[in-house]
Amino acid sequence: MLSDISASDVHSLHKRVKDAFQAFDYEMNNTVDVREITTIIYSLGCFPSQKDIHEFIAELEEDHTGSVHLDKFLPVMTNVLMEHKFPSIPEDVLIQAFEVLDKDSKGYLDSEEMVELMTKEGESFTQDEMTEMLMALADHERRIYYKDIICQLTFDQEI
Repeated sequence: MLSDISASDVHSLHKRVKDAFQAFDYEMNNTVDVREITTIIYSLGCFPSQKDIHEFIAELEEDHTGSVHLDKFLPVMTNVLMEHKFPSIPEDVLIQAFEVLDKDSKGYLDSEEMVELMTKEGESFTQDEMTEMLMALADHERRIYYKDIICQLTFDQEI
């Protein structure tokens, strides 16, 4: 229960949320572009539906300016993590999903394969989102080593 959460745990969550937020605060003014919120949420180990993301952003966006301020984001996202509002996906399940896509068991997916999958299946990504993702995730040979990335993007959410 939430009453069992120590001040140390809350402080640790605040730091984690703040660090994730600040990674996208390019102007270092405690604001991020609203388009970065989904990536920040994912980096914190949460995988909400698109509907949940839109509702979350609507709650936080500064007067439809396209910006979200850390002062608004920090308490709301901390609460989401403490209450496990957005489901997490265990690391081994994510790896198994990628292994299904990695038909040759190479340990990576080529960027072209990822673009095809992410823009044509399920809740599809835009080309701009894919470009940004590949810049962050693909190596110089345009390969995405999914086990390494999953390890970077997941953490134990038990409090």
